[in-house]
Amino acid sequence: MTYTPPTAPRRTSDERRAEILAAPGFGNHFTDYMAHQRWTVGEGWSSGEVLPYGPLNIEPASAVLHYAQEIFEGLKAFRHADGSVWTFRPDMNALRFQRSAERLALPPLSTEDFIASLEAVVQADEPWVPGGGEKSLYLRPFMFANENFLGVRASHTVDFYTIASPAGDYFPRGVQPLTVWISPDYARAGRGGTGFAKCGGNYASSLEGKNSAVGQGADEVMFLDSETHTFIDELSGMNVFVLHSDGRLVTPQLTGSILPGVTRDSILELAPDHGLTPVEERIDIHRLAEDIASGEVLEMFAAGTAAVINPIGKLASEQGEWTIGDGGSGETTMALRRILTDLQYGRIADDRGWMHRLV
Repeated sequence: MTYTPPTAPRRTSDERRAEILAAPGFGNHFTDYMAHQRWTVGEGWSSGEVLPYGPLNIEPASAVLHYAQEIFEGLKAFRHADGSVWTFRPDMNALRFQRSAERLALPPLSTEDFIASLEAVVQADEPWVPGGGEKSLYLRPFMFANENFLGVRASHTVDFYTIASPAGDYFPRGVQPLTVWISPDYARAGRGGTGFAKCGGNYASSLEGKNSAVGQGADEVMFLDSETHTFIDELSGMNVFVLHSDGRLVTPQLTGSILPGVTRDSILELAPDHGLTPVEERIDIHRLAEDIASGEVLEMFAAGTAAVINPIGKLASEQGEWTIGDGGSGETTMALRRILTDLQYGRIADDRGWMHRLV
């Protein structure tokens, strides 16, 4: 897929862009351009175009507003020391986007077209890619039903866009140990549902649970399985890892209600290189509490594209609190984080071919 380059001038001055990039926050500002393709039944995908970032043409009867038929992805573009710009394992995001599309009855977008949209936006918005530190340009491809009708069926018109946002730390406090509240009432997703897909409904269903966690003084919420409320699923937007004293690095197995994170997969691949045994299995929350109390569990952390890896210092619930290790940022946790970020920013060699150059 070749995207038509933009012809409209930038809407943001150099001075304003520099001001934003100095302290971007996360998800607060957006670049000058976006990529777009449209799919219609019988005709398939249109050619791609790069447009000025701005409001979308959605009517009140648009299917997405009534039936929530939409999906999205999240990646980052990283500025390397030589000025080039790269992204991390975009083929994995493209494959997950295709699986999400299938589950939400949306048309699949090829890996080639998915990556072409990233290249088109970053090439148009290259001045927006920060340099220095751990800032990045967050990339958000998304697809939604945009046919005007009322009726429960798959939409005959679908729009795909990619937008971008300069990003700093995901958590306002930066990389600090999280306190995580174990939700007693809410589940993120159930078997047979959309838990493995990256769609807005999953995140909407997590919001009240996260609000409750914040009300308990926690940073994040941990959801348990919907059937028995016994086994860990994930946090509101991140997978969970548990480091045991015997070197096992355990994460909940993918049961259909857990998002198959790209960062999650990368950690499982990297673990053996650093003396760890990666394990995917169901994690009983009651057994986990016992293992934390006994010292069998040394560290815990959350993992996802936005935050990369963030330590978990404490679990809390209606039954009590459990401090993991000394409650700080574990040595192994931070070592894995450094490996990932060094790879993403080009500070160490990419032996696995995970990085893809955008500019």
